[in-house]
Amino acid sequence: MLRLVLLGFLFCDVKGALFYDSYHGVPITIEDVKRHDKTNTTFWCVTEIEPCDPLEGRRVDGSCNNLKNPPRGASHTPFTRILPAIYDKDFEPKKTLSGNEMPLARLLRTRLISVGKVPSQRYTQLAIHAFVFLSGDVVSLHDTVNYILWRPYCCMEKGKSDPYCVPNKIPEDDPVHRFSGIRCLNMTRPESFQSIGCIPKGTTPERIISSTPLIDLSVVYGNYIKNLQEKGRLFKGGLLKFEVDNGRIWPPSSKTTANVCFLNQRPHETRCHDMPEDGGNTLGSINLMAVWFWRNHNFIATELAKVNPCWNDEKLFATARDINIAVFIQMNYYELLPVFLGYENLVKDGVIVPNGGFRDIYNEKVLPQVSLEYPFALRWLHTVQEGSLKMYDKDGHYLKQFPIVNLTLRTGFFGVDNNMDYITQGSFRQGSANIDYIADPDMTEQGLGPHQRVSDLMTNDMAKNRYFGFQPYVKYREVCFGKPVRSFGDLRGIIDPERIEVLREMYERVEDMDLLAGIWTERPIRGGFVPPTFYCLVIDQLRRNIIADRHWYERPNRPNAFNALQLAEIRKITIARILCDVGDTVTKIQPRAFLKAGINNKIDSCNKIPQIDYRAWKDVSCERPLYWNQYKPI
Repeated sequence: MLRLVLLGFLFCDVKGALFYDSYHGVPITIEDVKRHDKTNTTFWCVTEIEPCDPLEGRRVDGSCNNLKNPPRGASHTPFTRILPAIYDKDFEPKKTLSGNEMPLARLLRTRLISVGKVPSQRYTQLAIHAFVFLSGDVVSLHDTVNYILWRPYCCMEKGKSDPYCVPNKIPEDDPVHRFSGIRCLNMTRPESFQSIGCIPKGTTPERIISSTPLIDLSVVYGNYIKNLQEKGRLFKGGLLKFEVDNGRIWPPSSKTTANVCFLNQRPHETRCHDMPEDGGNTLGSINLMAVWFWRNHNFIATELAKVNPCWNDEKLFATARDINIAVFIQMNYYELLPVFLGYENLVKDGVIVPNGGFRDIYNEKVLPQVSLEYPFALRWLHTVQEGSLKMYDKDGHYLKQFPIVNLTLRTGFFGVDNNMDYITQGSFRQGSANIDYIADPDMTEQGLGPHQRVSDLMTNDMAKNRYFGFQPYVKYREVCFGKPVRSFGDLRGIIDPERIEVLREMYERVEDMDLLAGIWTERPIRGGFVPPTFYCLVIDQLRRNIIADRHWYERPNRPNAFNALQLAEIRKITIARILCDVGDTVTKIQPRAFLKAGINNKIDSCNKIPQIDYRAWKDVSCERPLYWNQYKPI
């Protein structure tokens, strides 16, 4: 017992918090923390955690999700990998098996992905907004901010002497830039535990992010309890802070010019959300959905207060947050993902359950981490991203359109000229780009809008495929499906013949193929609409989320678990219902709003969209006994 007390004293500060090495997840001493303070690496390299309580709910910072490994699940938790990394010497991108340089990333993109505008007749733009937001919940955009704000010079002379600059070369015969004179696309190396200074250089680079790895609406609630308390909570009625402007409800707006909304067109555009994290001010899709789920928290808290007038602020806030996270996961797992990956596929692979009841497959031996392959695979969705946001009025009349790439770090646009209303209406009326081998020109030439003169998101995706050290496509194909691919001929039936021919021209051997090149060119999975290897890498993480999250909403044994009646109410939620509750001017919508409206999915009154009955959370202790008045004080 004395040894345990001494150990606790050694690793705790005076308040009782423990310090952990963020990469290794092991306790460190106060002296270790001081060394990080001197090198200004404490934020990234040190995780400070209050002692765990097995009976408490989900923490804002993600810590203590795994009681045996408290820092896993918090910010700066390292990624796991499906396959070990592979690099050339000095951790530069791998070469071909023969030792030659790999094909240029831009050349591969222009040969494998055509450019054009082909609208989907199946999916709405809302579905792509949701996918981007889902990805944004578990990754952070500081790598992108790094090269658009802090190192915009990588294609200039200055970039040649900066080791973090890794720009992408544009070939002389590029179909777009052969006459423009532009021969370079700006990009930087991914930030890693090594580049930040958490662990020595000379070891395999491991990417570092500031988000929590599990699905917890960290874009809304942040990753640090102090930030949530200072910027998020109203401390009244369980609500988040909010502003009302022209009848619309917003997260609070920053009162200073020191914010991340660099593209706001001042003085007309001034709104920049002052949220616990800056994630709600980044990409247009994330911004839009962050506002909806911010409002949804307050909608839930208000409904709970009606049912339980005796609940205090803390009880209302914690329960509303728990429900908000649960409906977010339910919406993604049971509505968004099935229409892309296939409902029967997800049931067969254990991602969703058809009976609607509880399930508990938690395993504390599986750490709450994100595989690096998962958010990378989601980059395939750049091929399905429509470049223009089409805007409609509440009666479905088309008004105008605007490039979504021009909304990066430009929150103010949503707050002027009724744009929020029109974009909300357009989200479920406009089709996404079609699922094919064609990308919108804004994704391939203007990906970051005015932040860069030229930016090809998909070329950067291919380059990052290599800087992340992913093994060749055929290795992932074998892990996923068991059958080895030893020649281009073995790709028949997996990839269309004309694309196999292009791959044969681009790569010396099939073993050289980049992971992303295979995902770009595969035929869709049976029963779904996504590439099979994309499906494999994504469901690996979807299952991990369920197994590794002690607070998974379908668990009957988690702290503060839902009862059967409450879980049944959560099962009712759809994105259509959420927009009916919190979307601007939404009074009618199609029931399956990730799919375009049609004969079997007609736009109709919100009154016909099922809603949660919050009486399932009724607390009988809030009811006064019938004989209460008999005992009034005299």
